[in-house]
Amino acid sequence: MADGRLILALTGCLALTGCSVAGTAQPSPDPGLVTAYFNELDTAAAQGVQQEQKFLTATQVPAFADRVCDLNGVTITITPALPTLRAESGWSPPGSDKRPSGQVYVVAVTLTIRQGNSVVGTQIGSQRVVVDGGRAYSFAPCPAQ
Repeated sequence: MADGRLILALTGCLALTGCSVAGTAQPSPDPGLVTAYFNELDTAAAQGVQQEQKFLTATQVPAFADRVCDLNGVTITITPALPTLRAESGWSPPGSDKRPSGQVYVVAVTLTIRQGNSVVGTQIGSQRVVVDGGRAYSFAPCPAQ
C-alpha cells in the first residue's frame, strides 16, 4: 500500500475511539492495568502482524467484538501519554447506542504504524481503554479498509 494511501486510511484509525482528550486528567483506579495493556500490545506487535491481531481480538471490548479490523499487513505500536488518562463516564462509540460495561478511560496516544521494519505512518489521537472485571480492554484500531 502506498504511504499516502495508508496515512489517509489512518485518519479513520481511531474513528471508534474518537480524537478528543479535553478535560481534567483523573487517575485510573489501577493505572497499571492501562499501562500493561499498551505494553502487551507493543510486545505483540514486535512479534508480528499475526500475534498483534490475536492480541487485539482477545482484548477487544467484548460488547464490540464484531468491530475488530484486519491489520492488513501492518503492526501498530501505541505510546500513551499517561498524565492525560481520565475517566469518561457515559461514553459510547460513535454510531452505537450501547455502552461498554466497566469503567471507560480515555488517554492521548501516539500510534506508530510499521510495514515490516519500515515506519509508514504516525498518528496522534486518543484511545479508549475499558477496565472491567480486573482486565483492560480496548478498541482495535482500523489502519486500512
